[in-house]
Amino acid sequence: MLLVGLTGGIGSGKSTVSSSLAARGAVVIDADAITRELQEPGQPVLAAMVERFGEGILCEDGRLDRQAVADLVFNDADALADLNAIVHPAVGAEIARRLEAEQGTGHIVILDVPLLIESGRDDVAALIVVDTDPEIAVRRLVEQRGFSEADARARISRQASRQERLARADFVIENNGSRAELAARIEECWDWLLAGAPRAAGAPRSE
Repeated sequence: MLLVGLTGGIGSGKSTVSSSLAARGAVVIDADAITRELQEPGQPVLAAMVERFGEGILCEDGRLDRQAVADLVFNDADALADLNAIVHPAVGAEIARRLEAEQGTGHIVILDVPLLIESGRDDVAALIVVDTDPEIAVRRLVEQRGFSEADARARISRQASRQERLARADFVIENNGSRAELAARIEECWDWLLAGAPRAAGAPRSE
């Protein structure tokens, strides 16, 4: 197994990169997708969140109202800490279970974690960073995902800086241009992964 981290700021296009690598044969362990699974109705994580924050975080059908949770925690450090204490251990345990299942395989495993830099995780053989100009990211969040500009900028400010991510990167996928340019860079990244990735092979970092 070759374990490679994938990260990028909100609005960077990381999900597009992740799905493209999966289509090429990578096994993707997606922290956001795991979080959503663990927050489904009937799951202990959702029950614990309701106990802490109340039934106001639920939609009429009993599913989680993610915007309601965001409204509660993004300006309340204590509430955010409580949310993280409920969610993060459960997500970490599920990631560990899936990684254990891949041990001994020859798979390229992509650990897709938005806050990989912030978490301090250092057990990956190499790190791919999807890099986007923050102003482009803000525009995407507003135009494509319906964020207000203030909300988009606030969320970006709470993540690691662009410089911090780039300083840790072994391979950078720039996503400031066209879809074709992004696709070409993803193909280069896949070739790099098939070659073993530089840190795993002890070679210099990719520029």
